[in-house]
Amino acid sequence: MNAPLKCWAAALVALSLSSVGWSASADQQKPKVTILATGGTIAGAAATGTQSGYTSGAVTIDAMLAAVPGIDKVATVKGEQVANVGSQDMSFDVLLKLAKRINEIAPGSDVNGIVITHGTDTMEESAYFLNLTVKTDKPVVMVGSMRPSTAVSADGPLNLYNAVGVAADPRAKGRGVMVVMNDQIHAAHSLTKTSTTAVETFMSPGRGLIGVASYGKNDFYSSPTWKHTTQSEFDISKVTKLPRVDIVFADVDMPADLIDASVAAGAKGIVIAGVGNGNMNKASVDAAAKAAKSGVIVVRSSRVPTGLVGRNVELDDDKLGFVASYELNPQKARVLLALALLQKRSLADIQKLYDLY
Repeated sequence: MNAPLKCWAAALVALSLSSVGWSASADQQKPKVTILATGGTIAGAAATGTQSGYTSGAVTIDAMLAAVPGIDKVATVKGEQVANVGSQDMSFDVLLKLAKRINEIAPGSDVNGIVITHGTDTMEESAYFLNLTVKTDKPVVMVGSMRPSTAVSADGPLNLYNAVGVAADPRAKGRGVMVVMNDQIHAAHSLTKTSTTAVETFMSPGRGLIGVASYGKNDFYSSPTWKHTTQSEFDISKVTKLPRVDIVFADVDMPADLIDASVAAGAKGIVIAGVGNGNMNKASVDAAAKAAKSGVIVVRSSRVPTGLVGRNVELDDDKLGFVASYELNPQKARVLLALALLQKRSLADIQKLYDLY
């Protein structure tokens, strides 16, 4: 090989080596995100792309990641299958397992953020549960989809891409558990599902979004003001079972024996999904007061989607021995009460929890 050719060859080798070195360096600098998969519609599959029926949890996390081109440019991603169920079958047992796994891996230097794939049906409850039980200020982001992975215009891949983008964003740190869906970032405390099928199903009607996510780029508006994650007093490290807490739905001519049945079945707490400002008919008020007197904790929430359930407004909570849920809807009020009942607390202490969390 003549001298000029040798020079070109040497230059190409040097360029190649420097390129490899730069790529390795860039890979090392990328945030590291762990995805914990639990199933749901985002992992669902149907026989065709245009049918409404599908099977939840039919697709593994590896297959989901393979369907999201460019996700490896946002972060170094690894996946782990924790469960594989539709979220209608989500349980406190699975949530305890999930929270403990997050608390196990979060301190590691190989984790900058965590994403959890989850079905939308009970996502708001799971997000709120994790918000109270995980012990890290690193971003923890839940994500799902309203259409299965096989659907025409499946929303799961972009939702997952954005969720990884939020989990990889240092500015997401300290904001508690978040839910990323439909280009929106919600706080666990405030979001609720509002549509059975629409992709814009999640809203935070009382407090609004904490940010938006667009193709891995984020704009944060605010941080939640309630206690969460590292500030939370709830410790589930040794918990294997949560106490039974029932929700009783209030309506016209509500039968009071539904409350009696919950007490007889062993419920330690009852949340009333009341009408209006957490109200119920007189017969049910009497039954609930009797339950409270026997030691069952009764929390008044509301079936109305927005607004506060105030204490001592239309009912004398002090006299009746009730707790007011304030902003928490019935399903989240149940989560908080189940955790509160893990230790003995006064009624006043439990009421304070609904103000703090």
